[in-house]
Amino acid sequence: MLSDIKTTIIISVYKNVKALELVLDSILNQSIKIDEIIVSEDGNSDEMRVFIDSLNIPNLIHLTQEDLGWRKNIALNRSIKKASNEYLIFIDGDVVLHEKFVEGHLSCAKPGRVCAGKRVELGQGYTQKLYDKELSIKELSNSFLRRVISLHKDNVRHYEDGIYVKPTSFIFKHFIAKKNINYLIGCNFSCFKKDIVAINGFDEDYKLPAIGEDVDINWRFRASGTEVVSCRNIANVYHLWHKKGFGNNEGEINNKILKKNLDANRYVCINGLEKLNEGAVK
Repeated sequence: MLSDIKTTIIISVYKNVKALELVLDSILNQSIKIDEIIVSEDGNSDEMRVFIDSLNIPNLIHLTQEDLGWRKNIALNRSIKKASNEYLIFIDGDVVLHEKFVEGHLSCAKPGRVCAGKRVELGQGYTQKLYDKELSIKELSNSFLRRVISLHKDNVRHYEDGIYVKPTSFIFKHFIAKKNINYLIGCNFSCFKKDIVAINGFDEDYKLPAIGEDVDINWRFRASGTEVVSCRNIANVYHLWHKKGFGNNEGEINNKILKKNLDANRYVCINGLEKLNEGAVK
């Protein structure tokens, strides 16, 4: 049974308490119960601490670190070490989950495999409706097809990734699941803990957003022999609108790190969960 897989969900956050409230609510209303929740904070916000301390959620762990700029990969590695379960689901603190999200991930989970989903990017209007409790995520997901016009008027992006299909459906099994995917996104993927430990977790050499938490981990999984499969449309997330926090300069810096490791085929990172000797790894 799917519920036999003990699961930890890791939520990457930075200061956005009102978004995390929606995310946690969507986690607590999943069709399959999550065994452990880790809030992986890249910082140490008083507002975040007060909010989490006010909650009464079993097996909720809040990890913090000094706010010294973008150090998401360090926070993620600390969360991997802390996780007590065999299966890990990674999301960001600004994506709200479809009620079948966890069920979707677990339906395609197996050792040696990463399940990679997509995300719908909501516009400002629909994001505000969720914040104001004018609309619940369940109401939005259940009426997603009917709202196609209003969602596009609100500048939704990747609308097609919000359409839910069952993991047992013909369209998923024979089309979506069989389609090769080139990349994963850091706000919606899952794997067995032992598989991410095998590549030494996230590379902490990345100190700027983009690439380090998705592009890099994607190629290293594949190079290690771990397959990356799609859970698109069976594990949907709805990204809450916000202003973008980084530009092209970060990508250029990160691409240099990526190219260096690709050229060396170094898929077990040196500066990850463990600090390794460069000559001792791929």
